[in-house]
Amino acid sequence: MRAARRLLSALALGAVLTGLGAGPAQAAGYRYWSFWQGGAGGTWAYATQGPATARPADGDVTGYRFSVSEDSADSSRPRTAPDFAALCAAVPAKDGMKRVGVVVDFGAPADAPKGETPPEPKTGCAQVAPEATAAEALAAVAKPLRYNDQALLCGIAGYPRTGCGEQVAEKTGSAPAASSPSPAASAADGNDDGGPSVGAYAGIVAVAALAGGALWQARRRRQR
Repeated sequence: MRAARRLLSALALGAVLTGLGAGPAQAAGYRYWSFWQGGAGGTWAYATQGPATARPADGDVTGYRFSVSEDSADSSRPRTAPDFAALCAAVPAKDGMKRVGVVVDFGAPADAPKGETPPEPKTGCAQVAPEATAAEALAAVAKPLRYNDQALLCGIAGYPRTGCGEQVAEKTGSAPAASSPSPAASAADGNDDGGPSVGAYAGIVAVAALAGGALWQARRRRQR
């Protein structure tokens, strides 16, 4: 009886440790267009709004970079500096309109979907109405734009031809540190409460059942 109890405790503890130590499969990255805003000193800052709602002011610069990244913390920045004076030098100011510099970086060949080649970077100066959004400024210099049914920007100037924020690889290990969500984070994360995965719970139940069987067998032997 005592041996069976020790077996039950050892198996249950092993199941818990296994469930906590081996994290679920995590997405290695998503292929998508990230949205950036020009900051002070010629730097880029990851935008806190999407291009459909952000309303840049006259003299602002917006940027777009196509790449594979796990979240905003490791997303690649546009490789052209957000220099409004250079981008809009050939577009004179006009009453009742605003000028917004636009940088479109189609990314590296390694991040391109299969069978596609990224075009050369594109820049422009959009002259649009004062209330225009970043998406409207982008459309003024880099049509056509492609969106999905959730208003996620999927393609700029026809690139890429298909796909939208798709998962491109998987890796097994511990969950990444908390950070800004990726485009498909809510769909990819099946364990967002931070607890053990469903597989871990199933393993614990299965091992407990085996241990219970061992305990029952020990009781039968003692009654004989």
